[in-house]
Amino acid sequence: MPRTRNKYPRLTEREAEVMEQLWDRGPLTVRQLLETYPDPKPHVNTVSTTVRILEDKGYVGHDPDASKPFRYHALAQAGDFAGRSLAQVIKSYFNNSYTSAVSALVEEEKISIDELKQIIDMVERNKH
Repeated sequence: MPRTRNKYPRLTEREAEVMEQLWDRGPLTVRQLLETYPDPKPHVNTVSTTVRILEDKGYVGHDPDASKPFRYHALAQAGDFAGRSLAQVIKSYFNNSYTSAVSALVEEEKISIDELKQIIDMVERNKH
């Protein structure tokens, strides 16, 4: 059976930063996006180019109003990327082992026993 391609290809780190701001804050101009970055801020042309790339890829749109500056908004939903991003992290850093990923969370005390119990309950419910 052929693999189905996801509607959206993986985001670069810079693209993901822009998308996160648009998801969290709603429509923004390039200058407003630039203000969300910590110092040292990227150059305005860098942010503008990233937004245009995202727009060309179909992730971002802007209102057709001819006024400048454009206010860009996310067309893609955060949920379109969440599961795939987690899968990529597990593949890259945990040798494609979800068990290793959960073990790392336990060892670093990033997940509680109660949370693990909730996950086990969820898995058991989905098996029935």
